Amino acid sequence: MPVFVQALFIFFARITDVSIGTLRTILLVKGNRRIAAFLGFFEVMIYLIVLGNVVGNLNKPILIIAYCLGYASGNIIGGKIEERLSLGRVSAEIIVKDNYQDVVKVLRDEGFGVTIFEGMGLEGKSYLLNIALERKQIAKLNKVVSKINPNAFITFTDVRSSIGGHFVPKKRF
Repeated sequence: MPVFVQALFIFFARITDVSIGTLRTILLVKGNRRIAAFLGFFEVMIYLIVLGNVVGNLNKPILIIAYCLGYASGNIIGGKIEERLSLGRVSAEIIVKDNYQDVVKVLRDEGFGVTIFEGMGLEGKSYLLNIALERKQIAKLNKVVSKINPNAFITFTDVRSSIGGHFVPKKRF
């Protein structure tokens, strides 16, 4: 096989196995062990095949470069894939100082479950709105909140698992 074709094979195979590895790690952290194990099988199989091609040809620097570039690209692409899949749930904390009732009403009208805590901030009374939601809904939540209260402070934390609560029903086709 010509060295250029071999380099392309190594590059794309490395993108594939590193992207699978990224997804496997995320699924493992979120508690999906079986799917993670299944993906891990293919990740390691691809890795070993590619590594064998590179180690057997260390005198061809283009293969080493293809291996390294594939690894770097796989990290970027794996992250993009995970971003698109938006796996799991997050907890959103929204801190507002004024018109919290308006924010709560609109969020609840949009189907979000909102828990309200009253607190004291540097500039006086503030309200912490806590919402558990699917990661796919982050953009919607940001849009709704910024429209009503552009000065709101929002943080998101990954949720490994949850039981109960109020979630927007999933659409069925």
